[in-house]
Amino acid sequence: MREPSPRRLKKYVEKCLRLKAYLHAPGDGRTQPRIPAATLFWALLLGQFLRRSSFAGIEALARSSARRALEISRFGNDALGYFTERLSAKPTRRAAVAAVRQAKRNKAFDNCRFIGLAIDGTGVARSRQKVCRWCRPYRNQKREILGYHHKLVMISVVGTGLTLPLDVEPYGPRDSEYNAARRLLRRTVKNLGRRFADYVVVDGEFARAPFLHDANDLGLYVVARLKNNLPELFAAAQKRFLRQAPHQVFRYGKDWVEIWDADDFDPWETLRWETVRVVRYRQHRPDGTVCEAYWLTDFPRQRVSRRTIFRMAKSRWEIENQGFNDAKNRYGLEHICHHERHSVLVVWLLTCLALTLERLYRIRYLHRGTHPILEASTLCQLLWLSLSRPVPDDTS
Repeated sequence: MREPSPRRLKKYVEKCLRLKAYLHAPGDGRTQPRIPAATLFWALLLGQFLRRSSFAGIEALARSSARRALEISRFGNDALGYFTERLSAKPTRRAAVAAVRQAKRNKAFDNCRFIGLAIDGTGVARSRQKVCRWCRPYRNQKREILGYHHKLVMISVVGTGLTLPLDVEPYGPRDSEYNAARRLLRRTVKNLGRRFADYVVVDGEFARAPFLHDANDLGLYVVARLKNNLPELFAAAQKRFLRQAPHQVFRYGKDWVEIWDADDFDPWETLRWETVRVVRYRQHRPDGTVCEAYWLTDFPRQRVSRRTIFRMAKSRWEIENQGFNDAKNRYGLEHICHHERHSVLVVWLLTCLALTLERLYRIRYLHRGTHPILEASTLCQLLWLSLSRPVPDDTS
């Protein structure tokens, strides 16, 4: 395997994922640009790959001796702010979808039977004052406003061995996580196509009839956490399962799992399902702790086993661990580069795109043959080390 470098990474994105046209025309809305859009956009993506997501950090790269290896020119961080304010979000959303669809055609998901989509919300990017329309107040126990932050909902491909964030939907003070998730699900499935994914996995907040109906209308099955927000169904499942021995016991890594399964529960009034399938599991860890959860689904038992439902339910944590945690702690999702509403959205979308491109490159492309899968930190180090090597002149 030839060592990774920004130039080889760009070649992979352009040729293997077929995003060359997008990198050269990412949706620039400037009327009289002096710096080419392709230069600024590639610098923004490289900043994510090199974990220098702030505009000041990207400017430092552009003014360093490494800019030749990065294939960028000199510019200031004000140019990036002006650029992202006028960069259309639609091409970036389409590029993330195109990359994932191309990865599926390249058999990146062939080792799994079902492809899932996970949706969840989080809070990011705190500020002391309200600056844009998406700033929401956060308060202490006395209901006093301590500052402002932003709320967003993310959707990601899960259950395939690859967690690939696709899109985000921000929401402001007069909106809600639930409504933003419904908009995001409809837009994503429209862009991906109805046959791309098999199911959507969500927390109990979204286990409401309108959301479940949206998913079914889009051709998706649902795996949703069952909590006290559905008291009658939750009580009925507890009453039945607590009296029964587990229907199956199996190993899950170092843990062992007890699982209960029944598909004849009555739906609540507004739900148009004929029956509701409920799965309960108790996961016993080596340290003695026990994790218990209830999940509802419309997957028929003859098609999907209870062990598969368990794995689908566990895939919801991918968006927490490989989605929000990585994006915040490694890729600067908590940092506001330029506090203008559209610029904030574009940077969030670029973070999702960079995570997706990096994982496809590292886990699938570099893993061909007998090469081991690189850790994300190792790939970042190799990209940085490649900047110190002399780059030959392009004589083509």
